[in-house]
Amino acid sequence: MIPAPPAGPITIAGKTVSRLGFGTMRLTGRGTWADPDDRLTALTVLRRAVHTHGISHIDTADAYGPHTVEQLVRDALHPYPDHVLIATKVGMVRPAPGQWKPLGNPFYLRACVEASLRRLNVERLELCYLHRIDPEVSRDDQIAVLHALQDEGKIGHIGLSKVTPEDLRHVLKYRPVAAVQNVLNTTDRDDPAVDLCRDLNIPYVAYRPLDAGLLAQVHGPADPLNWLLSQGSHVAPIPSTSQPQHLDEIVAAVQDGPA
Repeated sequence: MIPAPPAGPITIAGKTVSRLGFGTMRLTGRGTWADPDDRLTALTVLRRAVHTHGISHIDTADAYGPHTVEQLVRDALHPYPDHVLIATKVGMVRPAPGQWKPLGNPFYLRACVEASLRRLNVERLELCYLHRIDPEVSRDDQIAVLHALQDEGKIGHIGLSKVTPEDLRHVLKYRPVAAVQNVLNTTDRDDPAVDLCRDLNIPYVAYRPLDAGLLAQVHGPADPLNWLLSQGSHVAPIPSTSQPQHLDEIVAAVQDGPA
């Protein structure tokens, strides 16, 4: 029996999933680099999120590790349950631990998608985000290669990460956007894309909802997460943790409401 979706349901990329998702960025070593210190615990967190708590929106990226977290997701959850959405992101290179740089060369983006397909062991990425728009490459060229991959059946739906309303409006001239993923939390409250996504009926996936755990340390997870959920039914937070106990606390926070 599938557990009830934490924080209720939301439709993202054509699939009804839990409004509380799970971000996988913390399932690495320090600096979002290499494998986690305890790989077994990381696998346990992923399985517990899906099979115990009913979280059905798992968010990852090829840059996490890089590459190691997509492999963890595969090892923990493949074959993926039909009700689970695995979302990934492409377009970011990792020169060293703690360092991130957008790379939107169309040939590179195509290679990233092909590699993510292999690592996740799927024939199609159901939701693939452009991790960042590279300011040194034509925005239209970056989006065009993702559209081409969508036409080839290798991407199901396309999302945008860390974008402005102007970016979103521009891309929407060509094709739908399945989701927008931006920073939103009680410290970083002001993102005009929240209202625009609501008006356009686009899911808004809030990353860093607990500000890398700082808000949970000060306030506990309930108030920050429930503030996010109160911003509109289109808002879907994706908190991340590497510890099963913290995952349990996060899920309990949205089930019980604010403390």
